[in-house]
Amino acid sequence: MPRAVGLADELLRGWAPIIETLELVPDGKGRFEVTLDGELIFSKAGLGRHAEPGEVVALARERMGPEIDRGSN
Repeated sequence: MPRAVGLADELLRGWAPIIETLELVPDGKGRFEVTLDGELIFSKAGLGRHAEPGEVVALARERMGPEIDRGSN
């Protein structure tokens, strides 16, 4: 779960103004999937490995565009 929490933090830091829903669903079986707008963009089971650092954020960036600059506030 710590990896998922870290990823959620990265996604919210980059795109909080346009993210309507972000869910972390623990299942106790080591499953790790990321879905964006109903499309599966990363699956640990499908690839047989954990996401590399920055990999899921890069996949999100491809679909949502660059991170939103919220200034220094």
